Amino acid sequence: MITLTHKNTMGNKTSRIISLLIISITFLIGWYFYPQLPNPMASHWNAQGNVDGYLSKNIALFFIPVFSLFLWLLFLILPIIDPYKKNLAQFRPNFNIFIVLFFTFFAYLYFLTIFWNLGFRFNLIRYLSPAFAVLFFDTGILISRSKRNWFIGIRTPWTLSSDKIWAKTHHLGGKLFKACALLTFLGVFFPKLAIYLLLIPVLATTVIVIAYSYLEYQKTGNK
Repeated sequence: MITLTHKNTMGNKTSRIISLLIISITFLIGWYFYPQLPNPMASHWNAQGNVDGYLSKNIALFFIPVFSLFLWLLFLILPIIDPYKKNLAQFRPNFNIFIVLFFTFFAYLYFLTIFWNLGFRFNLIRYLSPAFAVLFFDTGILISRSKRNWFIGIRTPWTLSSDKIWAKTHHLGGKLFKACALLTFLGVFFPKLAIYLLLIPVLATTVIVIAYSYLEYQKTGNK
């Protein structure tokens, strides 16, 4: 059990500062490269890594920084308004790490988009595979250590009804997300299969944990 200390509070502050710094860098990078980028910009890629969508430069270049800032504010508010905030505090250090990795992932995606529009050519899905793998693996760690709350984790009517069902479902979910990470990483070596190695395991994990939480609920005799 994690004891709430001043050190953990500082961890929350450090996480917020690092995340805000990452978001600020994306704004600065967008501003710096603005004159060199085409209009419209490539903004969407298909499963084979080929561009199949464009947006105006102003939208494509600043959507991720602005959206990231909105999410940063959301991550700031949610722990405060969660009725189970005491439970959230027990795994807050893991949540802090996840927040930093989450915004690092968005920044990495943003930089890849800019590089592509500057004329560099590469398989975007292949380059995203290791980033998704890291995010999925840390998600597995986070949810396996999470306690019942309203905003983070596998929130089904059945996990929210019981600490026991929550714990068992998240223990399984943590293992499955780590497995998703390993399968997703294989996309680096098999770029033509990368999108399937990413999506299929995550979709399967989602179905499995929802079904598992329901079956565990049924075992309690609540019909």
